[in-house]
Amino acid sequence: MKYKPTTATSTVTRDIAEMESRIGNIYETVSVIAKRANQLSTDLKEEISGRLVEFNNLSDNLEEVFENREQIELSRQYERMPKPSLIAIQEYLDGNVYFRNPANEEAKDSI
Repeated sequence: MKYKPTTATSTVTRDIAEMESRIGNIYETVSVIAKRANQLSTDLKEEISGRLVEFNNLSDNLEEVFENREQIELSRQYERMPKPSLIAIQEYLDGNVYFRNPANEEAKDSI
């Protein structure tokens, strides 16, 4: 998964009323954001694991461990990225997250 540039930052005070307005319940809102953050985290972990496989050597020399610049740059690239929770919050606020509550749909169907 290639991550698009995002404006997600950690030093922003979030307006709870704005976040809650789409669902109507702050706890469900946090649950939706947490599930999306877990999805992003899993995708990110799979991506970085796939890219680090090419650096694996069964017979590592001490010199090779310290001189592997590509691996160090790859690690730094992922460290500079915003955390999955921040990306999930930004996606939610931008309206890019699809969510539904089956319990609410069943209640509407029974009416």
